[in-house]
Amino acid sequence: DPPPPYVSTTPTIPPPRPHGVARPPFPLELPSIAALKSQRVILASASPRRKQILSQLFPKVEIIPSTFAEDLPKSLGGFDYVLQTAVAKCREVYGREIDNVEAERERGEVGVVIAADTIVMSAAGQILEKPRSEAQHVAVLKSLRDESRIGSEMNPGAGIAVGGAGAGWHKVYTALAIMRPMTTAMDPGYVLTTHVEETSVKFDPDITDDLIVAYVKTREGADKAGGYGMQGLGSLLVERIEGSWDNVVGMPLRATLVLIEKILVDEQEEL
Repeated sequence: DPPPPYVSTTPTIPPPRPHGVARPPFPLELPSIAALKSQRVILASASPRRKQILSQLFPKVEIIPSTFAEDLPKSLGGFDYVLQTAVAKCREVYGREIDNVEAERERGEVGVVIAADTIVMSAAGQILEKPRSEAQHVAVLKSLRDESRIGSEMNPGAGIAVGGAGAGWHKVYTALAIMRPMTTAMDPGYVLTTHVEETSVKFDPDITDDLIVAYVKTREGADKAGGYGMQGLGSLLVERIEGSWDNVVGMPLRATLVLIEKILVDEQEEL
């Protein structure tokens, strides 16, 4: 297939597994997962990477992408920007599906709606989302490499400081928002819980312009925040990370399970 365009509303779908690949592990036998077995688990995202990660918990996850414009002002700052975007995505899909009588009749009641949003923040504090062109893609990756190079020159041999702050390290934030309907008629009728996961990433300061250009031409990072995919060839650009690896991919699985368990506790405790 041709490489994905830089501006497209059509999600890229990974190819099917080849014949003969070993079966996946048996599902986790946890009360929180069993409680949702007969209900709809909805992922409010078209990301094939998020679907793949979440499918480890829920093999029958339902994909309903959000139509939220994702146009909040960057002046909010990275933490609030990514969190408010994830919540808006979750609310939009939840509001659309909670009264969808036809879907309820065919697929059951809504159990949970899970939304996520990921951004990359440069060491200088700039929010980096998906590149809009090949030239911008190259420029973004070079800037992350150059920040890492400057950090290494300022602190030769230094690692990362306590709390994930260090010269030349950029940050990846993924916000999770999960909603479920309440079983009682209490206002507002739903429960919402959120979390923001943070991972620090340091590019290899010695990667060449040729490698960056060659990577951009693969288009692997064309649809990813920050312009690189940690789970693929983009790992060639990365020297070290501090924090959750799958957070950089876009769906921190441990944090997702913790939120699901939290949102399924007794309603009176939540209130």
